[in-house]
Amino acid sequence: MRRSQFMIGIVFVFLGMVFISGAQMADGVSVLLVANKAASTVGIVDPRAGEQIATIAEGGITGHELIASPDGRTAYVPIYGNSGVGKPGTDGSNIVVIDIASRKVVGNIDFGHGVRPHCVAFGPKGLLYVSTELEKSISIVDPHTLKIVGSIPTEQPESHMFAIAPDGRRAYTANVGPGTVSVLDIEKRKTIEVIPVSAQVQRISVSIDGRSVFTSDQTKPQLAVIDTSTNKVKAWIPLPGYGYGSASTPDGHWLVIAIPNTRQVAVIDVATMKVAHTIDVPASPQEVLVRPDGLVAYVSCDASHKIAAIRTADWTVEKLIDAGAGTDGLAWAATK
Repeated sequence: MRRSQFMIGIVFVFLGMVFISGAQMADGVSVLLVANKAASTVGIVDPRAGEQIATIAEGGITGHELIASPDGRTAYVPIYGNSGVGKPGTDGSNIVVIDIASRKVVGNIDFGHGVRPHCVAFGPKGLLYVSTELEKSISIVDPHTLKIVGSIPTEQPESHMFAIAPDGRRAYTANVGPGTVSVLDIEKRKTIEVIPVSAQVQRISVSIDGRSVFTSDQTKPQLAVIDTSTNKVKAWIPLPGYGYGSASTPDGHWLVIAIPNTRQVAVIDVATMKVAHTIDVPASPQEVLVRPDGLVAYVSCDASHKIAAIRTADWTVEKLIDAGAGTDGLAWAATK
């Protein structure tokens, strides 16, 4: 009897150790966040299992983009509205703050009036930057106080998306309707230059070395390459269709770009400035996020409610992840 009790005790200790170990593993796993635009939710995706394991109601209509804090604990979701860029609709006026672990809305940043906040990113000194489209600006937020502490004018309407250079000194906005890119001095909070690109552009990214900015022409199937030393378009890369969101691999070798009208993702060799691979994906690929380890590129596919996980070793779709309606913005929440 005593031996049985002893063995049972050992089993319970072992199970307890497994439970604690499992909890520690769960806490230490980075997750992929997705803005389910049409569902007005933020999805949490377990990248190992390839499953959306939870959704969080934003309480607003609706978040298109999102970002995670550097410690991976908090998500910030600008509530843009119910329209597309430059189109009539509601004008969002706030950013929702979500605690990722508890899966709850824990804060709100209110602009006090409609600004259509859209793209969001962390920049120098831990500050949060968000495009405030109707104000032709990038607003600056202190994430600790949830207060708006400044803004940078873009001098152009429809500054929908932006990218911050690796050194944190410059930001570049894709101004959709004007077809321009604004070059912003982050420290001095001013526009340095407005670069004409095309009659209309969409999305924007910066190369790993900070020497090039990429934005997609919406009048021709081509990608503009801007030289950041001259602030001029230095090259055009032909694409198999009209480009959209793009992102570089950590080694700077590849640029991965969504091609919505052909249901493809193109992979550009940055050295040759040519498309080296194309990958078929579900309908309406939108945004590209390359995992920090460079092993996987995630592509949100809006109309399909899917996220394509593409293995960069051989540029094949490793898995399709079911997400929510209107799958759009992606963010990586890296736990520390």
